[in-house]
Amino acid sequence: MSDALSGGVRCMWMRGGTSKGGYFLAGDLPADKAARDRFLLGVMGSPDKRQIDGMGGADPLTSKVAVVKRSERLGVDVDYLFLQVFVDQAIVTDAQNCGNILAGVGPFAIERGLVKAADGETTVTIFMENTDQIAVARVQTPGGKVSYAGDAHLDGVPGTASPIPVVFKDTAGSSCGALLPTGNVVDVIDGVEVTCIDNGMPVVIVRAADVGITGEETRDALDANVALKARLEAIRLKAGPMMNLGDVREKTVPKMTMVSAPKRGGVISTRTFIPHRCHASIGVLGAVSVATACALPGSPAAQLAKLPEGRSKVMPIEHPIGESTIVVELDAAGAVATAAVLLTARKLFDGVVFA
Repeated sequence: MSDALSGGVRCMWMRGGTSKGGYFLAGDLPADKAARDRFLLGVMGSPDKRQIDGMGGADPLTSKVAVVKRSERLGVDVDYLFLQVFVDQAIVTDAQNCGNILAGVGPFAIERGLVKAADGETTVTIFMENTDQIAVARVQTPGGKVSYAGDAHLDGVPGTASPIPVVFKDTAGSSCGALLPTGNVVDVIDGVEVTCIDNGMPVVIVRAADVGITGEETRDALDANVALKARLEAIRLKAGPMMNLGDVREKTVPKMTMVSAPKRGGVISTRTFIPHRCHASIGVLGAVSVATACALPGSPAAQLAKLPEGRSKVMPIEHPIGESTIVVELDAAGAVATAAVLLTARKLFDGVVFA
């Protein structure tokens, strides 16, 4: 580690949605990408499956980083770069976005003085560098200060917190160049019907029954299913080039989502690998992609989904520990025009972190 970093780096650790990680001002990190990644690996304690010598929580969902700076783009407040720090490999990747960690970007930007707080509620417009897309977050700021206390509940997060509604704009083709990068609603890979879709997160959607599960299994049961994981990975490796993602052997996208009929009053039930471990819930932008697939006639998701009526659709996406609700607005042609989600965040500590 360089002398410049030996005294540590200012950092705020936050829970964002159902994930957790370190939030940094871009100017506080090394400008050199290799030096930055070495530092972040040290911060998290990677590579080590326990991450015992760092801040990481031995899970991809708790080994995440947000890098934030004041934006120079017209009409945008801050730029946000998401970095996934692998747990047991010396890899830091910007190949995907993260809607959960996004939940903390607005509060962080206000706390760091990048955005001036209004009295009551502050709107923060965020440019997501990973995918060149815009998100607009509304942060509760009574008295001009961020409030983390409130009545909003997220499945997978104990208790309640202040609501942070986030609207995603123009997310179609964020990483793959098109909503349906193969040009098809349905492709067949290894004899399995799939939908390859990217509405904020590249996802390969398959019917759970087509890969030999019910879709009601627990996360631990699916993580222990070696045959299933091998089959999903074989499909994923073939889907990568089809989705304009190239060789995805060492990439965290596309995600693999298995869908089944809803069991608890939602629109669809999901089990997602991210890509090699089963997600405890579902990623925010992954849920947006799944919700969008549910509105595509003929897709595996649409065949199982129970869609509400109307052009504005409240869509609870069921997952292992509850549901994530996506609100989509359809255009006159029936395509998804915008998607919104209700998130929460909480500041855990603010100080100096060391590698």
